[in-house]
Amino acid sequence: MEGDECSFPPDSSDDHSQRGSVASSAALSHSQDVLVYLFGDSAVHLSVEGLSSVTVQELGRLVREALRVPESAQDAFAFWLSSPLLEVQLKARHHPYKVCRQWQDLLYRFTDASEEDISQDEPCLQYRRNVFFRKSKELQIEDEGVLRLLYEEAKSNVITGRYPCDPEHWASLGALTLALDEGTGLDRQKLTSTMREKKLASLVPAHVAAGGGGLFSTLRGKSGRQAGLERDLLEEYVKIGDSRRHSEILQRYLGTCHSLPYYGCAFFDGEIDKPAQGILQRLKRKAVSVCISLEGVYVMDVKEKHVLLGLRFSELSWDHSYPEEESDSHILWLEFDGDEDGTPVNKLLKIYSKQAELMSGFIEFCVELKSVSEGGAAAETDGDAGLSQQASGKDGGGDENGRRRMLRRQSSVVCSRVRSLHTINYVDNGKEIKCFKPKRAASFFTRQASAPVYSSVQAAESLEQG
Repeated sequence: MEGDECSFPPDSSDDHSQRGSVASSAALSHSQDVLVYLFGDSAVHLSVEGLSSVTVQELGRLVREALRVPESAQDAFAFWLSSPLLEVQLKARHHPYKVCRQWQDLLYRFTDASEEDISQDEPCLQYRRNVFFRKSKELQIEDEGVLRLLYEEAKSNVITGRYPCDPEHWASLGALTLALDEGTGLDRQKLTSTMREKKLASLVPAHVAAGGGGLFSTLRGKSGRQAGLERDLLEEYVKIGDSRRHSEILQRYLGTCHSLPYYGCAFFDGEIDKPAQGILQRLKRKAVSVCISLEGVYVMDVKEKHVLLGLRFSELSWDHSYPEEESDSHILWLEFDGDEDGTPVNKLLKIYSKQAELMSGFIEFCVELKSVSEGGAAAETDGDAGLSQQASGKDGGGDENGRRRMLRRQSSVVCSRVRSLHTINYVDNGKEIKCFKPKRAASFFTRQASAPVYSSVQAAESLEQG
């Protein structure tokens, strides 16, 4: 999440524990040791005076000097406070030490963690990719040190399953990792031996290495599955060729990651309703990750490691509703065009999350930032135009009547699975299709994406007459 999109509670008590890599029990007026963590199990060790008053901007200068980050790439990275329970991207004006002291308050406000988990949670200060850094600018980076930092973060997200991949993606990425670690030009026997020494879990997503391939994978057995993975990696490794420079391989790895629509997103936790399996069965929920960037919103199934819904901002309206009672949940509503038995309808997806307020504010900020920083055609040439094709199943844009084209289900992990979602469906004149009859004019929400203007689905003629 972006630190500017939440209101940090006041630093009102000295009883809070001083937490994380930026907190210390020593006198803050003296020089303090600060660890700024990087992906790839490394860190920058800094000595800082007056830690409580040091801003992100000042720390950034020290870290860039230590890492020799060129001025042209300084916007590629930002400081994050991260823990297993929450991630916060900080603004240049924030004081990491002060935000760290408020960590428990943030956890109570934005997570469902237990008191015990909250009391034991400690954030670390990370230097990682800036969620507002455009992929088009990243493609222009040639500095090998900067590319390595971006690569380590992307690789971590691939291996942990945060960036779901199709087989051709993770096989290619795993082979590139082998080439970076071991060099190019290894013969088959040496490469196979190296892969077994490194273990496949360090090259392909953990759920793939563990055998999350369904019934066929189970029947084939562990040895057969491992042999198949090794063969796929070997084939991709051979394609890389000899004598490749590290910077070229790093760029190729990142370029492959750019084809994933959620690359560079901010991630939020939430739940959605599962479709009812029977008339008497109660609705259950499934855990999802909500991924938001300057391009759009993606809802991913945490367990199955695939996209459930992908929408560019031109394809959705949204809102956030507060709980009416203490037992209720905060809800992020996503509204988009859909189809119900051949009838065009508006669909509403409910995402339950204590971070719904953050997500709504983050979407609004991204829409405003995108509309200010981009002019017309530039929005379609940011290196991501193809992603809308994957999300919508079409070649982007709307039809001849200006209506946004329908999403369709496809087999790739990056494509939407709208029919597997439990949504509230209706038409724009309020006539109920199922579940819900809203009171509305043109759109269910008063706040919409400002550019382009959201166009509501028109009711079919038969419904208007019926």
